[in-house]
Amino acid sequence: MTEPRLSARGITVRFGGITALDGVDLDVPAASTVGLVGPNGAGKSTLFSVLSGLRRPNAGRVFLDGLDVTASTPQSRARAGLARTFQHPELFSGLTVREHVTLAYRLKHTPLRVWTDPLTAGGFRRPRAEERDRVDQLLSGLRLQPLADRTVRGLPLGSARVVEIARALAREPSVLLLDEASSGLDVAETEELAEVLRRVVAERGISVLMVEHDVDLVLRLSDQVCVLDFGARIAHGTPAEIRADPIVRAAYLGENLEEAR
Repeated sequence: MTEPRLSARGITVRFGGITALDGVDLDVPAASTVGLVGPNGAGKSTLFSVLSGLRRPNAGRVFLDGLDVTASTPQSRARAGLARTFQHPELFSGLTVREHVTLAYRLKHTPLRVWTDPLTAGGFRRPRAEERDRVDQLLSGLRLQPLADRTVRGLPLGSARVVEIARALAREPSVLLLDEASSGLDVAETEELAEVLRRVVAERGISVLMVEHDVDLVLRLSDQVCVLDFGARIAHGTPAEIRADPIVRAAYLGENLEEAR
């Protein structure tokens, strides 16, 4: 498959007299990881909102698997194969890890059960065999089985982020948008998260676009990196090319990029 899974063309967003994004192009190829970096205020979050359907651009187009989804709602994009996580995990504290993943699986495969087979006092009603097997496979693949029957309340932040990723994957997306997935994690948790993401791309063929302040993580995981500043794309290429780009090195990543050597 040579066509990008997700692409943006000429994305422009204005807030009054301020241009948050100015004609930004971006491609996320199949079965690859693309990093999106830049200083605060560069336009990363605005671009994520446009890609996920939370904001309509003033100009430009968004394509998902070749289809123009610029006017599509977030729900329509989710059904078409787009999933995302958030900087602060949005989980239901009273549900177990397994229940989070099961609910997401039902939303994709048997959405009527979300309404006709709701939570009871004892938790979810008995899952069907296929549903149970698929959920168990996903939990096992992300090494969440030991936590499967724990409520997410009190989970370490790193584990909570993996639960959010598992919930997103249960809907079998073609593209996963990760918003500051390593924020607040310690070194060990960050490395565990990196291993999860490597397996997701390698074993499931999913395309990942990650917004990150952790430049070292981006350069280690990404096949390509896009750098924004003041709403414009100032660099795009492989991690090696980004490391060597004098504009990026001097003005935007500086010492962090040196530390990533």
